[in-house]
Amino acid sequence: MTPEKPLANLLRQLSTGSFPPVAETYERGKTIFFPGDPAERVYFLLKGAVKLSRVYEAGEEITVALLRENSVFGVLSLLTGNRSDRFYHAVAFTPVEIMSMPIEQVKQALEEHPELSIMLLQGLSSRILQTEMMIETLAHRDMGSRLVSFLLILCRDFGVPSTSGITIDLKLSHQAIAEAIGSTRVTVTRLLGDLRQDTMISIHKKKITVHDPVALSQQFT
Repeated sequence: MTPEKPLANLLRQLSTGSFPPVAETYERGKTIFFPGDPAERVYFLLKGAVKLSRVYEAGEEITVALLRENSVFGVLSLLTGNRSDRFYHAVAFTPVEIMSMPIEQVKQALEEHPELSIMLLQGLSSRILQTEMMIETLAHRDMGSRLVSFLLILCRDFGVPSTSGITIDLKLSHQAIAEAIGSTRVTVTRLLGDLRQDTMISIHKKKITVHDPVALSQQFT
């Protein structure tokens, strides 16, 4: 979306129907929906970051995407045209603000507002790319490579240029990073400490700055 017409403004235009968008907020770590829940609404992320993960029978949970502002998620039934259950576990990775609409209303909105269709397609394309990158990240056996790969994904999707590099515009706890890459908090703390000692990164108020993403990528590829 362009700055002149952000997602929030577009959704407010859709609020005149019988089923207006519902605004909700979630604290970090709170579940938005579980796997197996009925897929009855489409979600629009207005603020913060949402983690999508797959939960397997053994109890292992694998992160497949980390959604940023202006993302759309929970669209499986919308795409298949069939009533279905949720495939992912959606959790607030940071405090988030979202709006949601019933699937039938979203279908109608897509017909009446072509710009919403374009936004949905762009969001899904970005999601597919990020999921592929997350799969590559989790394919690394050593946690150091996983962490570096994950930081580079965050630079791409949440990075803000600064005088000292690229600052990831998320307040990230060591525990949150560990959960995303399938590691432990102790290991992540140690690895981040190594990166700081090597002056690859700096951390201020839980926000990580990668000083030279290209050098970081080359050194740890």
